[in-house]
Amino acid sequence: MLVSDQILDFYQSLSPPALLPKEVVTLNPYQTVEGWESTVQFYQKYYADYQTRRMLFGINPGRFGGGVTGVPFTDPIRLEEVCGISNPFQKREELSAKFIYEIIAAFGGVQAFYSQFYISGMSPLGYVRDGKNLNYYDLPDWESIFETDMVSWIKKQLQFSIDTSVAYSIGQGQNLKFLKQLNDKHGFFKKIVPVPHPRWVMQYRLKRKQEFIDEYLIKLG
Repeated sequence: MLVSDQILDFYQSLSPPALLPKEVVTLNPYQTVEGWESTVQFYQKYYADYQTRRMLFGINPGRFGGGVTGVPFTDPIRLEEVCGISNPFQKREELSAKFIYEIIAAFGGVQAFYSQFYISGMSPLGYVRDGKNLNYYDLPDWESIFETDMVSWIKKQLQFSIDTSVAYSIGQGQNLKFLKQLNDKHGFFKKIVPVPHPRWVMQYRLKRKQEFIDEYLIKLG
């Protein structure tokens, strides 16, 4: 089975954690016509093969990026202008997508990058509360809400011909801590390597951006 077909089957199977608070809205682009169409086009273009890839874990998709397009760290602008997939979404920029695609360009472009890496999130679904993006770990009792689902999501994605010698945490705070915690318990990967979160770089360390792009390139090899 092609990696693209496995990924698409996985995204179609997603549902939010049963214990998610009622005031939290789930972003599931795979349940919208437009989101599913862009997702299918992307994965059939870049993942229709049997290649082994290394995996990067973000936090969870945002409402201007993967939470709309269905492609992690990819806003409608990069999806169309860089990935070559036209889409009907409002062409609004997401800072994290801007940074990730600068890394992808420095790595050699989308074909080179996506042939070697698969990006997901600790939660592949996004969350909004009061109209604002919500990180999964900002909820009270988030571990009890998410742990069972996250373990299941990781196990399913490891079937996508994933190289388990290393995984990368996009973010060096709580996301890294929880991925390491789950990895210590379940032994998914031999090691976890942290890389800076794109939004942190773009908001707080913009003058040092090239330094962090170089860090990504070194760690990704």
